[in-house]
Amino acid sequence: MKSLNAIRISGRETLPLVEGGKGIAVSNGESSGAWSACGGVGTFSGVNADFRDDNGEIVDMIYHGKSRRDRHDELVAFAIKGGIHQAQVAHDLSGGQGAIHMNVLWEMGGCERILHGILEGAKGMVHGVTCGAGMPYKLAQLCAQYGSYYYPIVSSARAFQILWKRAYHRFPEFLGGVVYEDPWRAGGHNGLSNVEDPKVPEDPYPRVVALRKAMNDCGLTETPIFMAGGVWRIDEWEDWLDNTEVGPVAFQFGTRPLLTQESPISNTWKRRLPTLREGEIYLNRFSPTGFYSSAVENSFLLELKGRNERQVAYSTKPDGDQVVEYAFGPRGRAIYLTPQDLKRVEAWVAAGFTEQLKTPDSTVVFVTPEKSRQIRSHQVGCMGCLSQCRFSNWKNDEGGTTGKKPDPRSFCIQKTLQQVSHSEDIETQLMFAGHNAYRFASDPWYANGFVPTVAQLMDRLQSGQ
Repeated sequence: MKSLNAIRISGRETLPLVEGGKGIAVSNGESSGAWSACGGVGTFSGVNADFRDDNGEIVDMIYHGKSRRDRHDELVAFAIKGGIHQAQVAHDLSGGQGAIHMNVLWEMGGCERILHGILEGAKGMVHGVTCGAGMPYKLAQLCAQYGSYYYPIVSSARAFQILWKRAYHRFPEFLGGVVYEDPWRAGGHNGLSNVEDPKVPEDPYPRVVALRKAMNDCGLTETPIFMAGGVWRIDEWEDWLDNTEVGPVAFQFGTRPLLTQESPISNTWKRRLPTLREGEIYLNRFSPTGFYSSAVENSFLLELKGRNERQVAYSTKPDGDQVVEYAFGPRGRAIYLTPQDLKRVEAWVAAGFTEQLKTPDSTVVFVTPEKSRQIRSHQVGCMGCLSQCRFSNWKNDEGGTTGKKPDPRSFCIQKTLQQVSHSEDIETQLMFAGHNAYRFASDPWYANGFVPTVAQLMDRLQSGQ
């Protein structure tokens, strides 16, 4: 295999090996510090990062606010405190020499406030910020203010061109790189456009070549592209190295760092990864963000599938085929269904799905009483973790609401990601993973339950494997 030559990232000479910044607490200061200490680019998550006390115990996020706005402000304060803490941990473990990045989601609630707070409180320790899940126009100006490089996450050349023309052309010196995140192969939330088929993956090479051409047209010939999503071993990407069509390139790994000794995920999660099979990880559109996301099929995902299937359209008065009266809710108010849908509803109710919940789209879903109580409780307890949320109808502006009904077909992403990252429960919580996670089972390096250190993984990656 061709040798992996160091490239310049965030003002430092580093290996072109980047740790992907997973969400809530799944990539932290320990994992990113270890990655950076090995010569790569470590990335911790700035999404509600954990804060530990003097005894090393995680400080629980307990909300006291009576209103969503109050709880949102508490969440922002938690996130800033946790982000500064994780930056310090990563800085110390890397010996203060390595490249440390922070990953945030533009669509998370209070993103700008959180970025300001962490970059101010961790000056000199966060060398770059990767940011996706939306169009982060203000990212460039914000990072430049603190002397940090910025790395937008895009899934197409067009998305980059829009960002460049609107904002980034004013801060070219701080554009450290562009992360191309493959929307069919990456874990977590994905940037599929409305014209792309989620079931038909496209070859990333021509998409990255188009991105490079767009960057070259902007004078960014030496700015690296990070290939993210679907990267397992470097020898499978050897033709991308020293390739003039691709230009300077680094490879971002999100899934493989999960199975390391420094990874903060639970042992149950680590034992599950080598058992995954191809097809058990797939795109879905249940997220309250409205984005597609990639997750492992488990009870959590199957319940959401079933919930969305137990759904019928209704009208408030006889209309077309909707002529059969049905008593909705505890007051028995009349709604009208088609005769065919009434039969389906009667079967669901007989099976125990007796609770009816209206959606913003003039449909009704049927769930168990227990699930109905959980949905209601999570909606009422919303803490504004997103800029806007279809599940709770929160919106991060003065009005505090999207103006639509809360959507019971989704879920509270804050609660489930906190649970999956801080407990052994990986069955009834959302479990994000890249589509290559099934390869743990077939890669002989992980045989007999082997869990490497980050240093061992980095050595392995440099060998091409």
